[in-house]
Amino acid sequence: MLFPDDYTKTPYIPVYASLPMGIINSHCQLVDPESVRAELRQLKSLNVDGVVVDCWWGIVEAWTPRKYEWSGYRDLFGIIKEFKLKVQVVLSFHGSGETGSGDVLISLPKWIMEIAKENQDIFFTDREGRRNTECLSWGIDKERVLRGRTGIEVCFDFMRSFHMEFRNLSEEGLVSSIEIGLGASGELRYPSCPETMGWKYPGIGEFQCYDRYMQKNLRQSALSRGHLFWARGPDNAGYYNSRPHETGFFCDGGDYDSYYGRFFLNWYSGVLMDHVDQVLSLATLAFDGAEIVVKVPSIYWWYRTASHAAELTAGFYNTTNRDGYSPVFRMLKKHSVILKLVCYGPEYTVHEKDDDEAFADPEGLTWQVINAAWDQGLPLCIESALPCRNGEAYSRILDTAKPRDDPDRHHAASFAYRQQQQPPLREACLSELCTFVKCMHGEAPQNGEG
Repeated sequence: MLFPDDYTKTPYIPVYASLPMGIINSHCQLVDPESVRAELRQLKSLNVDGVVVDCWWGIVEAWTPRKYEWSGYRDLFGIIKEFKLKVQVVLSFHGSGETGSGDVLISLPKWIMEIAKENQDIFFTDREGRRNTECLSWGIDKERVLRGRTGIEVCFDFMRSFHMEFRNLSEEGLVSSIEIGLGASGELRYPSCPETMGWKYPGIGEFQCYDRYMQKNLRQSALSRGHLFWARGPDNAGYYNSRPHETGFFCDGGDYDSYYGRFFLNWYSGVLMDHVDQVLSLATLAFDGAEIVVKVPSIYWWYRTASHAAELTAGFYNTTNRDGYSPVFRMLKKHSVILKLVCYGPEYTVHEKDDDEAFADPEGLTWQVINAAWDQGLPLCIESALPCRNGEAYSRILDTAKPRDDPDRHHAASFAYRQQQQPPLREACLSELCTFVKCMHGEAPQNGEG
C-alpha cells in the first residue's frame, strides 16, 4: 500500500492544483478553452477542491498605465465556475523568467520596461551593478517614479482593479483566497539567487540593495545611528556561487555577527518588513475581508551553518543565534493573512552530494517555519511541486500537513501542488494522486488504491 498510515477521520484539507502557465496569452486571451475544460474535468474526477490561477500584472496592465485588460481571466473563471471548483488567485507582480516555466516568459508591463530605459534603478541591483528585471525594487515603494505613481500605489491600483472586476465571484464563493506576490517568483524575498546572473545551487546568493533608492535608504539609516561609514553593503560577502566559508562576511565568526554586520542585516531585513507592511495594509483596503495569502520561500541550503548565508541574502535575518521568521510572522498576523510555505524535502534532492556539502536541511527549516507560524497563530497552507517519483513524497507532505504528534492538533489550511506537464508522467501519477487527495480529505482510499 502506498501510504501505510491511516488518515481516515483526520481533518479535511482542501487540495488545489495549479493551472499551467500559458493558458492566457500576452493579449489576455484564453488560448484553448477546450483543453482547459479537459484539464478541469480530470481534476474534478480526482476530487480536487479547486485550482490556482496566476493573474499576471505583466499581462493585465501590459501596455498602458491604469488600463487593465481582464477578458481572458473572465473567460477562464467562467469555465472554472461551470465545474464548481474554487479558485486560489495569485496576483503576480513579478516576471516569469525564473519560475521553471519552460518557453512561457512573462515580463513586467511594457510601460515599466520603457521607464527602465531611462531609469534602471527601479530594479533590484547587485554589487556589480547588474539589474534584475524580474521585479521592482522595494526602494521605489514610496518614490513617484512610475508615471507619477509609487511602487506601492501601482500594486494597490492593480489589486483594486481585480476586486472591482471580480467582486461578484468573491461574493459567490468562487474565489477562496487571494495571494499577493511580494518579491522574487512571487515569494516574500529579495531576488538573491537569480539564474539569469549565473547563480547555481547551492550558491549563497548576493545582497540586492545597490539601486540608488535602496542606497539612499541605507544612508539615512546609517545616519540615524550616527555611523555614516556604515552606509554601504558588505565588501566581503562573496558572489552568487560562493560558499559561506569562502567569505569574510558569512564564515564562522565572520562579519555578519559584528556591530556593522548586525546593523546591515537589521536594515536589509527591515526593508523587507516595511514592504510587507505597506502592501498588506493596502491589500486589506482593496479586498475588504477576503482571505489574503503571503508565500514565504524555503531557503534550506546552508541552514546547518552558523550564518545561514542564503537566507540572509534573501532577506531573512535567521542565524543560529537569531530567529528571523517570528518577527515577519508577527507582521503577517497583524494583517490577518494566511501564510503559504513552499515545501521541499528529500524528494527534491537531485544532487545529494551537493546537499551534503551545502549543509542543507529542508526538514529543519520547514519545522522552524511551521512552528514559528503556529506560535504566532497564523493559518498555514502548503505548496509543493509534488514530483511523483514514489509514495514517500506524498507521505512526507501528509506528515507536514497533518502532524500526528502535535498536542494542539494543528494542520494545514489547504494544500496546492504544481502539476506534472508531461502527459506520460501525469498518467502514471493519477492513481497515487487520487489516493493522496483522499488522505488529505480524511477519507478512506477505495479498495485497490495505493
